[in-house]
Order: sequence, then structure tokens, then C-alpha cells
Amino acid sequence: MLLPLCTVSLNSLGEWMSHDRICAQLFLVLWAPQIWVSSPHNATGYYTVHGEEALHADHFSARLSFGDTQTIWARTGYLGFLRRTELTDASGERHDALYVVGSLDETLELRGMRYHPIDIETSVIRAHRSIAECAVFTWTNLLVVVVELDGLEQDALDLVALVTNVVLEEHHLVVGVVVIVDPGVIPINSRGEKQRMHLRDGFLADQLDPIYVAYNM
Repeated sequence: MLLPLCTVSLNSLGEWMSHDRICAQLFLVLWAPQIWVSSPHNATGYYTVHGEEALHADHFSARLSFGDTQTIWARTGYLGFLRRTELTDASGERHDALYVVGSLDETLELRGMRYHPIDIETSVIRAHRSIAECAVFTWTNLLVVVVELDGLEQDALDLVALVTNVVLEEHHLVVGVVVIVDPGVIPINSRGEKQRMHLRDGFLADQLDPIYVAYNM
């Protein structure tokens, strides 16, 4: 997802931050590096029981700790970064673009580093034509990769080594568990989003009915 922007700067603490106007009456800030937005159309909270509005104040009524401390921001819960592109604006000048890389809640913490599930999943799906879908999550500090096999069940064992190698080569991560399942096992919500935590719950409850499971522990 791209949104046109203009500048990148560091604050007085040396933290990477951007503050820019991306269209009429809409402002955006990247704060270490979660995306915050401010506009006249910002919501003030979720529909909730009267008296519980304070539970969402940190999400919908955030303020910067320096500079403009009066503007109210909404924390989107998504991580992003800015990068100069070849795109041009109406004046013909190149501008920066905002890349939305994923939800903060779904990031994986492994070996002291942050990974986005979609990056690992895309690598796995591209590894073999028989891989219909993939979802990843962590379990006791192990990376679990669930793969939907659209092919013969006897191919499942071959996919284990393939998946392990591609994740190691492209992301420098050791896969702890590879789970091969039938198509349609990975839950998807009405918006087309993978329900990785529901999948994790099913894995822990031994409800996935897998074709094959390999523990590389």
C-alpha cells in the first residue's frame, strides 16, 4: 500500500520519525515506526458500553511527547516506512511513498529481531507450485510454518526440506515445526485476512488433522 509523502527526519532523540501532510486535512506521523494519523475524520473510539471510553483513549487520543503536543493522533496499529520512489507529483517532482508493511500485533519476535509473517509466507508459497497457502506463527520461541498442500500426499515429506531451506536462505531463520495440511485448513476471515492466532490455537489443540508434521528441534 502506498501513500505519497514528502520528507523524512530524525527527532531530537535520534529516533526515526516523519511528520507530513499527505492530502487535504490529513496528517501522518511515523513513530518508532508505527503509523499515526490525524484528520477531522478520525474516530473517537469504538462502539462500546457507556463508561468504557477510557479503555481506548491510548489508541484514539495519542499525543506526541515533544514538538506539537496538542494534536490528537490515532494509532493505526500498523508499521510502515518511507522510501523515495520514481513516482512524480503534479509538479513533476519525485516524492517519497509510505509502505505499509503489516500489523504490529502480528509481528514475530525471533532472535531479538522483528519479522512480518507475510514476508516468510510469500517466500514459502513461491517455493513450489503444490503449496496453495501458508501461514506462520511462533510457539515457545519456535517458528511454526503451516503449509496447505495442493497435490499428492506423498509429496508432503519433500516439502519439509524445501520449506526449511527457503526460510533459512531468504530470512536466516531456522524453522522449528513444519505442518503440512489439506487446502482450506488455514482460517480466513470475511476480509480475506489469515487468522494466524486461530490457526495457532488449532495447532496447540491438535485439531488441524495434518498430513505430516516435522519437528526440527
